[in-house]
Amino acid sequence: MVSAPIKLIVVRSMCKIYYEVIRVSSMKQFDLIDLTERVEDVVRKSGIKNGLCLVFAPHATAAIIANEREYGLLQDILTFIKELVQPGRGWKHNAIDDNAHAHIGSAVIGSERAFPVIDGKLVRGTWQNIFLVEMDGPRSVRNVIIIVIGD
Repeated sequence: MVSAPIKLIVVRSMCKIYYEVIRVSSMKQFDLIDLTERVEDVVRKSGIKNGLCLVFAPHATAAIIANEREYGLLQDILTFIKELVQPGRGWKHNAIDDNAHAHIGSAVIGSERAFPVIDGKLVRGTWQNIFLVEMDGPRSVRNVIIIVIGD
């Protein structure tokens, strides 16, 4: 089998980087907090027309997802996450901090999501909102870093 040659195109342009740290709080042990409007606001303020937007939760017991904001579905997602991470299972880490389930959830789900930015707008599907997944709440402060990179 012969593979096609890889073409590398180098475009020299000034890449801009803009970021903000937003703070949210959670009211329950498991919660989904909609970040969509705040992320879109950061993209707007960045002035970046084309590039990438990274949404990152610098926490070992929280995650970031993108999905539809419909009450029943949100409850289904939380139910699935609880079944996946099994909070009452008796994980070894619970001897230290009683939150092993949240660490496992963060590791499996992931603490970041990247979205394209095209023509100055965050690109997401019609039904995709961006959520922080709280698995170790309630928490008075959770930080979320939003970084926009592009031109």
